[in-house]
Amino acid sequence: MTNKQQPQESTEQEAAQQDLSEQEQIEQADVEQQQVLSAEQQRIDELEQALAASEAKLAEQKDSVLRAIANAENTSRRAEGEIDKARKFALERFASELLPVADNLERALQVADAQNELVKPLLEGVDLTLKSFLSTIEKFGIKLVDPQGQPFNPELHQAMSMQESAEHPANTVLAVMQKGYELNGRLLRPAMVVVSRAAEGGIDTEA
Repeated sequence: MTNKQQPQESTEQEAAQQDLSEQEQIEQADVEQQQVLSAEQQRIDELEQALAASEAKLAEQKDSVLRAIANAENTSRRAEGEIDKARKFALERFASELLPVADNLERALQVADAQNELVKPLLEGVDLTLKSFLSTIEKFGIKLVDPQGQPFNPELHQAMSMQESAEHPANTVLAVMQKGYELNGRLLRPAMVVVSRAAEGGIDTEA
């Protein structure tokens, strides 16, 4: 009976050892699979980090390009503004030198005897010359400032004296001693004027 039990026990031991070996193989395979998955996950993490770094660098480069474009556009606009400004006011000094010509023509019309038949043709010629002169310089942005009867504006007018007036509101231009001129909106020379003030005992209508 003992002899029969020994082969049976031996078979059971072998089976147990075989089961143990298979279990170890399964566990080993699981370990190897986990290692493979871990390595793959690590690689995925590395790729994701590299992608994030690339996207950040791309965004930074894009921002730099946009800033460079904006700076270039601003520089171009400033340059265009300076060119436009230079073009508008390049004639400023030359225009200032022309103003006495208009003054002399106006003065000739003012002092001449308009009733003298001999002088009339000459005055007509001077008047036409003055009108042509003013029309020509106006084409280049030079504008006459003649504020007769208008409210006094210290930005465009220079008060040479003041006179009482019961007929005009205070700070009204009563007379223009010398006309002013603008060049493209910039004052070349203020108009020299006589300004009204309220008569004594009258009502000051100054705004």
